[in-house]
Amino acid sequence: MTQAKIGVIGGSGIYKMPSLSEVEEVRIDTPFGSPSDDFILGNLGKTRVAFLPRHGRGHPLIPTEIPFRANIYGMKLLGVERIISASAVGSLKQELKPMDIVLPDQFFDRTRQRASTFFGNGIAAHIGFADPVCKDLCDVVEDTARTTVSGVTVHRGGTYLCIEGPAFSTKAESEVYRSWGMSVIGMTNLQEAKLAREAEMCYATIALVTDYDCWHPEHDSVTIEMVIDYLNRNSANAQKLIGGVIERIASKPPSCKCREALKHAIITAPDKIESAARERLKAIIGKYMD
Repeated sequence: MTQAKIGVIGGSGIYKMPSLSEVEEVRIDTPFGSPSDDFILGNLGKTRVAFLPRHGRGHPLIPTEIPFRANIYGMKLLGVERIISASAVGSLKQELKPMDIVLPDQFFDRTRQRASTFFGNGIAAHIGFADPVCKDLCDVVEDTARTTVSGVTVHRGGTYLCIEGPAFSTKAESEVYRSWGMSVIGMTNLQEAKLAREAEMCYATIALVTDYDCWHPEHDSVTIEMVIDYLNRNSANAQKLIGGVIERIASKPPSCKCREALKHAIITAPDKIESAARERLKAIIGKYMD
């Protein structure tokens, strides 16, 4: 079923690239339900890319309602090997300004109501997640950002704090997160990163700063109009950046350890894995079940 080796998850503005050609929509059913929306497949140059609007088109899904497992499993069924994720974030540090691009290399989980693994129900696995972002992919993203997106400050490294939402933080929470050394705050990317690792796909986050979180003394002066303007401008920057990244990686198969994340992670004895579990996770564990 391989249709695309590169996947992009983000808002609706990401997949509306003027240079995208031969666009089609593909509906995929997974053992974990339906993804957030139909996948949008299109060509960037000669490269077929799978796009998925994280919250669904028109943004009907709050973060807790996003079917993360279906989204990542759907990418796997399409043959995706690398996922580039773009999302709006709030800044927890003075030096990370609105309109900056942050490429976090760590995540901190403050969610409470989400499934974050494909495993369970008859099969156990424990992936390594000390370094949750693919360094090789992030290297390309950083280099592309610094050379193709003019007038934007790029920060490599830092921690993305993922909260449950949909409400934003209280000031007390925001100050605590700052005291912990967190860099940016969002509501979506932790589950994507963890599930992508289980699915043996490279993953990197492009965090687009729209405003300072509520700790900042000027936070209350930020208007909805300002945030929307930043979102629109960030979307244009993300399109340019993602297009450049895809051009650079299209002809280079991944050679990192992400593609072997499950090699020693499945601990359930093969003869104890029931056929239903094998079938449910076939796209992920199939190569280890022969």
